[in-house]
Amino acid sequence: MTMRYVSTRGRVPPASFEEVLFAGLAADGGLFVPQSWPLFDRDRLAELQSAPYQEVAAYVLEPFVGDDLTSAELRRMIDDAYSAFSHQAIAPVKQLAAGEWVMELFHGPTLAFKDVALQLLGLLFEHFLARRDGTITIVGATSGDTGSAAIATTAGRAHMRTVILHPKDRVSEIQRRQMTTVEAANIHNIAIEGTFDDCQALVKAMFGDRRFRERLNLSAINSINWGRIMAQIVYYVSASLALGGPWRRLSFSVPSGNFGNVYAGYAAARMGLPIEQLIVATNRNDILARFFETGIYQAGDVAPTVSPSMDIQVASNFERLLFDLCDRDGQRVQELMAGFVEERMLSVGDDALGRARELFTGYRVDEEQTLAVMADIDAKTGEMIDPHTAVGIAAATAAAKDSQAPVVTFATAHPAKFPEAVERAIGRPPIMPPKLEALMSMPERLTVLPNDLAAVQAHIDHLPIAN
Repeated sequence: MTMRYVSTRGRVPPASFEEVLFAGLAADGGLFVPQSWPLFDRDRLAELQSAPYQEVAAYVLEPFVGDDLTSAELRRMIDDAYSAFSHQAIAPVKQLAAGEWVMELFHGPTLAFKDVALQLLGLLFEHFLARRDGTITIVGATSGDTGSAAIATTAGRAHMRTVILHPKDRVSEIQRRQMTTVEAANIHNIAIEGTFDDCQALVKAMFGDRRFRERLNLSAINSINWGRIMAQIVYYVSASLALGGPWRRLSFSVPSGNFGNVYAGYAAARMGLPIEQLIVATNRNDILARFFETGIYQAGDVAPTVSPSMDIQVASNFERLLFDLCDRDGQRVQELMAGFVEERMLSVGDDALGRARELFTGYRVDEEQTLAVMADIDAKTGEMIDPHTAVGIAAATAAAKDSQAPVVTFATAHPAKFPEAVERAIGRPPIMPPKLEALMSMPERLTVLPNDLAAVQAHIDHLPIAN
């Protein structure tokens, strides 16, 4: 079985899974997507209703890796990836009220949903690098959680140097310390004097510099890497099976910044999962919510919020959806994205917007709503939630179209990662897990650099490659 991937800008030949994994960003500046979508076998899904998460993952992921891994190799990596999770279900589903559910995605090593994909991605890198006997430099930008999850999965691994950029003073202290207290010699943190969008632009520019990319053998661990997206499809399927699927239609409310998490839901729908609605929940950095309202994708200034992981105005995975909205016309996507770079905006026609709205609904949640939902959930259920999850719940309550379809909100981070926001909302801090409490007294390792590509590249050039 062969799976091939194409670029959203249509200027590179189709690639294998292994090639896509290491490339991250396509050489033409586009993002990789499957050349065609594999389809679920509903009868096989029904057989998986009571199966462990790992077995569901093996079924969902096998078509995407094609011939590059055997079934046994893939299953071994899946089992290893989730062995460190603290909950046997990996991603348990809990009921909040009639028709309202949350899926907890924070039971991994760094207590955020990024672990679900990145624990597997690190093992995939390691497997193929051992086979190649090569080395790579992983470069990523983070608004908070991706960085620590990437570091957790690559720290101490041979053949990998990992460099994470985060916006200085714009992530929570715990998020920062989860990255900067790791002592592994192959881990390097850079605090950029700017926003997350600046960090993301620097990473894309490094991949766009062919000589730099080839000299360091760059690879991406952000959600521009298809390996991240495919691993996230699994928990949509798992939620469906837990709540009566594959025949029962569900809606999902997804706290959204970079659009990768909710794009995985789109992928699941394209594969045949019966999804009623994907609610794209944003904070006041609402470029995505505005797009699904107007068809205009226009970046503004990044505003700091109590949900900092979503403080993003350029959603890097949006281009993947745009590719389908443009009927997979790579030249058209190239033109639109070039215009976006110049004008900070692009628009799609009414027909494309109408097709997007058949599945997607955007909804913006302000600071007061976020804190109010955190307080309300605590008062009614005794459950503490983090501010990003609160944004998702608020959007689910306001924007769900079909009262007959249960709505699952993704709980994307443990509340202890955002103690100031939790205490502000409910009047008391969350109980700090021992692994987080220990971080507060550990020394940090990071370098502060200006928002300057040459300075960042020069710094990376002189970092050690691995342990």
